[in-house]
Amino acid sequence: MSVPHTPSEQELFSAAAITSFRLNGRFLALAEELAHPAGLTAAWWQVLGAVMPEPLPVAGVARAMGITRQSVQRIADLLVDKGLAEYRPNPAHRRAKLVAITDEGLAAVRAINPQHARRAAELADLLGYDRFAEIVLALTELTAAIEAMTEPGHENPRQPTRAASS
Repeated sequence: MSVPHTPSEQELFSAAAITSFRLNGRFLALAEELAHPAGLTAAWWQVLGAVMPEPLPVAGVARAMGITRQSVQRIADLLVDKGLAEYRPNPAHRRAKLVAITDEGLAAVRAINPQHARRAAELADLLGYDRFAEIVLALTELTAAIEAMTEPGHENPRQPTRAASS
């Protein structure tokens, strides 16, 4: 009888990263499939989705999406050119305008909803609703943990401090 292998922390970290990269690729491909009939790309849909609740500066959209400000700026400029978004004055910062969704942009995002709902139901059927909710919670916790450990000034409690290692 063989003893089951217990993965090390490093193996778990690597498996989480590789699985996340694969999942990200699958989600992006699915997002492209959903967005295309509405005349959007996955990236355009992401930016429009970020500003649906309220207008945000480009830097705020970038933080919410976890991508660079430059990428969001390029997409926001395209969305404005296509009439799907607009720039508005930002009362908190004169130079950092707010990105806001237009009625045309909202209509494009709403056109995705029926297929989006169908795919969500399909995934819930495959996993079961409760398991789906558990997975979303685990992904949210993993994201928060990675964000916390990559924050500037974060100190690893397992790593000796410079004073202690001298």
